[in-house]
Amino acid sequence: MSSRPWIALAVVPLLCATAPLAWAATPEQVAAQALAEAPVWDGHNDVPEQLRDRRKDVLAGFDFADTMNTADPAKGIDPMQTDLARLHKGHVGAQFWSVYVSATLPEPQAVQAVLEQIDVMKRVVAANPDTMMLATSSADVEKAMKQGKIASLLGMEGGHSIGSSLGVLRQMYALGARYMTLTHFKDTPWADSATDAPQHNGLTPFGKNVVREMQRIGMLVDLSHVSAKTMADALDVAKAPVIFSHSGAIAVDGHPRNVPDAILDRLKANGGIVMVNFYPSYVSEAVRQWQASRAGEATRQGILHPDAPEVAKAALEAWDKAHPKPVATLSDIADHIDHIVKRIGADHVGLGGDFDGGSVGVEGMPDVSAYPALFTELARRGYSKADLEKISSGNMMRVLKAAESYAQAHRADPPIESPTTF
Repeated sequence: MSSRPWIALAVVPLLCATAPLAWAATPEQVAAQALAEAPVWDGHNDVPEQLRDRRKDVLAGFDFADTMNTADPAKGIDPMQTDLARLHKGHVGAQFWSVYVSATLPEPQAVQAVLEQIDVMKRVVAANPDTMMLATSSADVEKAMKQGKIASLLGMEGGHSIGSSLGVLRQMYALGARYMTLTHFKDTPWADSATDAPQHNGLTPFGKNVVREMQRIGMLVDLSHVSAKTMADALDVAKAPVIFSHSGAIAVDGHPRNVPDAILDRLKANGGIVMVNFYPSYVSEAVRQWQASRAGEATRQGILHPDAPEVAKAALEAWDKAHPKPVATLSDIADHIDHIVKRIGADHVGLGGDFDGGSVGVEGMPDVSAYPALFTELARRGYSKADLEKISSGNMMRVLKAAESYAQAHRADPPIESPTTF
């Protein structure tokens, strides 16, 4: 023992004061620790759409382990943004695969096409049993994550998918669909879209019954793509948490595809989440304004030179040179997360990248491998490991469990009926 014990005693508080500085985790370490414990659960990926557009749903010769060779430069087609190798690199542990089909299809054709998309994604999962697992419940997601597999859930994008039939809705659930976006870019016969002229002032009475029946059976109500009035009407009816599978904050980017603050406030009371989207014009107000200005200039040149399209084209090219397109960035995505967290808390935000469906050109987020970079940015902004785990998958798990609990409590309720139309 030291002959001068007071020296040793004086050193102890000094060590205690300096130890946290010596052991402070870097943002990269905080992000890595959070993702190791809570892998990303992404709300929206359009691989099924790519399979339909590129391959007509024929999987012979398709290798989902690596899709970097899927480009077709002659047709201006880029490689896919998603494959198993990059999902692993991105720490994606659960994915809602969007079984989207075009909203321009007549409803009977849309129903058939969605069935085909459910089928093709199930075949992809079945072809990769070592790395993927079909999931239809929160318990399945937990099991898949524990096994190190990608929990693969199905989400229908657009209410045209059910052909205005509650019977079809119930059968889609039976086939594994676990959310439905009420509209896509066009109104349905029962709900208004964010990007179409409103026809119904939100939800019709049938549309409200769609929401009720979805929650009765345990299907998540997805309010991305719908008008603000449709959002409000759905929240009026909802008894369980709802989601926005791939949207941002309208206060950061004014696109109507994003969520107004007044709806965010109601979402907090509902217990739901916004899964933040990476689509450039929904992420960056500068990009949105540039696109509007360019469209206006193209129209102006067409009116000025209706007899000389080559002159109009040259004038637009000159405008492009004088007005370079802004670039949406990873930091812009973090700004949306910041706004939602500051407005309603870290319990109400997740991620819905929309990769392979339009989220191309965001600097720092090229594909599904880049989620760690976003989490590092959030950690750099001061997000705790606990909050990062909520954003990555904890919040989505809570919401799905709440939807399942509500459905379980109402399992004895009779199905809502609607008459057939033909």
